[in-house]
Parts: sequence; structure tokens; C-alpha cells
Amino acid sequence: MDRFDLLVIGGGINGAAIARDAAGRGLDVLLVEKDDLAAHTSSASSKLAHGGLRYLERFEFRLVREALAEREVLLRTAPHLVRPLRFILPQAEGMRPRWMVRLGLLLYDLLALRGSLPRSRSVRSGDEAVRSPLSGDRRLLSYWDAWVDDSRLVALNAVDAAERGAEIATRTEFLSARRQGDCWLAELSGGRTVAAAAIVNAAGPWVGEVLATRLREDSGSRARLVKGSHIIVPKLFDGEHGYILQQPDGRVVFALPFEAATLVGTTDIPADSPGDSRITAGETDYLCAAANLYFVRQTAPSDLLWSFAGIRALYDDGAPDAQSVTRDYRLELDGDPGPKLLSVFGGKITTARALASEALDRLEVGGLKFTRTTPLPGGDILPLFLAWLDEVAAWMPGPLLGRLSRAYGTRMRDAIGDARSLNGLGRHFGAGLYEAEVRYLRDKEFARTADDILWRRSKLGLHMSAAERQELERYLSEAVMPAKAGIPGPAG
Repeated sequence: MDRFDLLVIGGGINGAAIARDAAGRGLDVLLVEKDDLAAHTSSASSKLAHGGLRYLERFEFRLVREALAEREVLLRTAPHLVRPLRFILPQAEGMRPRWMVRLGLLLYDLLALRGSLPRSRSVRSGDEAVRSPLSGDRRLLSYWDAWVDDSRLVALNAVDAAERGAEIATRTEFLSARRQGDCWLAELSGGRTVAAAAIVNAAGPWVGEVLATRLREDSGSRARLVKGSHIIVPKLFDGEHGYILQQPDGRVVFALPFEAATLVGTTDIPADSPGDSRITAGETDYLCAAANLYFVRQTAPSDLLWSFAGIRALYDDGAPDAQSVTRDYRLELDGDPGPKLLSVFGGKITTARALASEALDRLEVGGLKFTRTTPLPGGDILPLFLAWLDEVAAWMPGPLLGRLSRAYGTRMRDAIGDARSLNGLGRHFGAGLYEAEVRYLRDKEFARTADDILWRRSKLGLHMSAAERQELERYLSEAVMPAKAGIPGPAG
């Protein structure tokens, strides 16, 4: 029987960040995920690393301050995955008064302390790049946050955890566990039994179900399941900025540049179960109307290029509606004197690193705290790498070079191997996806299916035909999967 210091249940951003931190501090770690990394909530976010401007209305100053500090950490340690994003905030009749919005932005700037991003300001009347897409003559404010590739952030936390000695077992379901002496005995799918000195339940929307039915433990906390849906529509504006759009119901909706299109989201809808992650016609209508209230280019449900939805497992603070539930997290350590159990309620993509650090503190794990300053894989971008990119640019098309450098950073060298031409990248599956990258994702980033590659490790599924997607699936199903590919791989 394999023995571990820590068993982490859940391959979303919280589980992956905890596994990375724990492995880096010297613990023997096993992370189990019943599907793919970021298969659920963590790949269905608004793709933002942000402080949460609207949380100021609920006086969640601690959360906003922490999130803004963590935004800076992400910009510094994952510059290939996280980039500054300017937001335009149009004023609208009957919405929050300008003085209130301006005060909120000033407070947001203050809580960011000595952050690297520009401060908020009024938009000049001559700035047609941001004004021309909008209908009407509106007063505009601007501020800065950051965009993040959410699912790749999860994958790279897991890659770093594995390179530090953790075992990342995707397609492996946690079935049950019981305390026996000084450890947990855990049953996993595939007939595997492992022992662990401690368990972290980071199962996201399934956190309550894991506690109640698989661990048979009581909890003083509850998860509030809230669905957030997004739509992708043909481009509503040009440029690399985003918009934050106030709505008549008091909510705000983002409109962001996304894969040569526009992402509009999100909603806040109560969900009955973790599997209730499908966008409804009503949500689609709501998001189209939210965009149409502001943009010259109108959109309709028939225009949709794609949509996605995720279930957020928020900490239930007793708020009267889904919109008002706190986005802060709660860590619950059970009171049993035996082997420890820590459950994670809530959390955000932006604050996952801080959550992980606090979780290990609660478990009284020592060792060097490294995640605030150590780059994620590919984030160690130095002039030597930029010079290498100039050499690759001599033969690689600009769009492909841009996508690969943003996705992999310095790990792009590994992703393309020894290639010195497009032919050297091997078979072309479509949309700039070549065999060399597919092999890298399979061998190093735990990708096993076409969906893993096309919708989570990338968003190339938006640009490939059904026949091309099927051909990739066929290739992966016929490929020989290595038992170990340089780093520990799936064990199920």
C-alpha cells in the first residue's frame, strides 16, 4: 500500500495549488481527480485575475485587498498566463451615480497599494478606440485588472507539483476513506487503496457530498451552489481592453476579448446540484440583453459561437440571494484528534495560492514558503528566451508563435522539441495544433482526450472543424500512453 503525507481530493485550482505548495515543502502528496484537471468550475470562470471591484459594495475589504495582492503575484510568477487588462466602465442612466463609482475606484486603487498596474481615471473624449463601440454619448471611467488563462493555470500548478514529487492521478475517483490509527485509509477507483496522514477535501461543488457520503463526517459549514454562465459571440469591439457593464438589476457583466470574439458573462443563478452546469435559454437572453444595452453591434442567441457554465461552491454565509453570497473562502479543520481532515469552501482563481498557503498553515505544515516568489512552469522569462523566440520567428507563423509563447512561456522549447520548421512539428491536426504539442500535452500536462487539449489546455476547439476534432481524438486513442512521462502521471 502506498503511503502519503497528504491526499488532496479535487483537481481544480484550489486542489492543484495546495498540492504544489505541499510538495514544494517536502510532503509526499497524492492528488486525485475523477475527471481532467480543471474539468469543471476552474475552467468556467470569467478568465480574470482581479480584486473584485463589486465586492466593495458588500464591504469585503479584506478579500479585495488579498485578491489585489495575489493579482500582483500572478502577474509576476505567471507572466505568460496572466496579462494586464484595461477595463472601460460606461455610465448609464439610473445606475450607480458617478460619484459612487469614482469613490469605489479610488478605494480599489488604494487597496492595491503599490501595485504595478495604472490607476483608475476618466477616459478622454477623443479616445475613439473605446468610445466608438458603445451606443449613446456616455461618460467613461477606466481601471486595470488582469486576464488569466484559468485552466492552464490549474494545469501548471499540477505540473509544478509533479516536478516537486507529487503524484497527479487524473481519471481517478476518491470513493471513501476511514481513519485507522494515525492515518486515513482511502479507497480509489481502479481498486487502489492508499494511506494518508491527512486529507484535504478540495472537491469544489462536491465538497459537501464528499464530506457527508464518502468520509461520513459532519461539518459546521455548507456550500452554496451558484451557477455562472458565459457566452461567446462574434466580436462586439476591437482592441485588447474589456468593458464592465452595469445592469438594471444591480449586477455587472463583463465583455472581454476572447479568441477573436467577445466573451460576455457572468450570471449568478442558484444551482441544485454540482451537475447542473448547463446554460439556460433565460441566461443566454439575459447576457445578450446585457451587451445590447451598451454596444452598437447587437447580438442575439442565434449568434452564439460557444457557451459554458460552471458551478461555484461558495461558502454559505446566509446571504439572501446568489448574487450577495461572499466570494471569500473558508477552511474547516475537523476537530478529531486523529489524522487531520481539512475542507475547502469557496475561493477564487485569483486567491488560490494564498488559500493553499493558509491551508497548509492550518495543517501545521512547515517548510519553506516559496509560491509567492517562485515562477510557475514557463514563467521564468528572461532575455535569453526572448532572443530564442526571435530565432523561431524566422520560420514559425506569427499567430502560432504568439499562441505557443503565451501558453507555455519558456516551456515552449519543450513543446516544440528540436523542430526547426513546421514540418519538424509533425502532423498538423488543424488550427495550428501540431503533433509535437499534442505529445507534450499528453506526456507532461496530463492531457488524455481531445477535449482536454482543445477546451482546457487551449481553446482551439473554437477554431477546428468537427472532423478535425474527431481525428485528434482518434490519434489520442491509438497512441501508446506512457506509464510515466518524466513526471508522475495518472494512476487510474
